[in-house]
Amino acid sequence: MGTVVDDAASVEFHAFFERHYAELSRLAHLLTGEADAADDLAADALLALWHRWDRVRAADHPAAYARGVVANLARTRIRSAVRERRRIALFWSQREEKIENPDVAGVVDVQEALRRLPFRKRACVVLRHAFDLSEKDTALTLGVSVGTVKSQTSKGMAELQRLLGTQAAPLRVHAAMVRTGDAAGRDR
Repeated sequence: MGTVVDDAASVEFHAFFERHYAELSRLAHLLTGEADAADDLAADALLALWHRWDRVRAADHPAAYARGVVANLARTRIRSAVRERRRIALFWSQREEKIENPDVAGVVDVQEALRRLPFRKRACVVLRHAFDLSEKDTALTLGVSVGTVKSQTSKGMAELQRLLGTQAAPLRVHAAMVRTGDAAGRDR
C-alpha cells in the first residue's frame, strides 16, 4: 500500500508523463533518426525519471532534465550502432587470399581454444592476430582503451598458449582464422 505522498507523486508523475511523452519521443526521433526507436527511448527515459521522481520533481526544470535523459540515451544508442557498423565493416573488409589444403584439425583446435576465452580477450586476440588490426584500431572497434587492448591481448594469448600447448599460438590463430574465412567464402 502506498502512502498519501506516494499517491500524490504517482499522480504528479502521470500528469508529467501525459504532458511530455510525445515531446520526448519526438526529440528521440530527431536525435537518432529512428522512428521505431523513438518511443522506446522516451519510455526508457520516463522509466528512469520515475525511479528518481523525488529528485526530478524537486528540480527547477523537470522537463529540461527529462530532455537531457533522452539526449543521453540517444547518444548511447548512436554510439552502439556506430560500433556495430564498424565491427561488421571490419569483418567483411579483412578477407585474406585463399589457402589450399587447410589444416582442419588445427582450425578446430584454435576455434575451441578461442571459445574458451572470455569475450573481450577473444575479441582482442582475433582482431589483433587474425585481422591484423593495430592496437589503436582494435581499441576503436571495441570501444576500449589501447591499454585494455594490450593487456587483454597479452592475457588472451597467454591463455591460448596454455590451452594449445605451443609458443606459436599467434601464428596458429592467424592461420586458423584465414582458413575459416576461406571455407566460409567457398560455401557461398
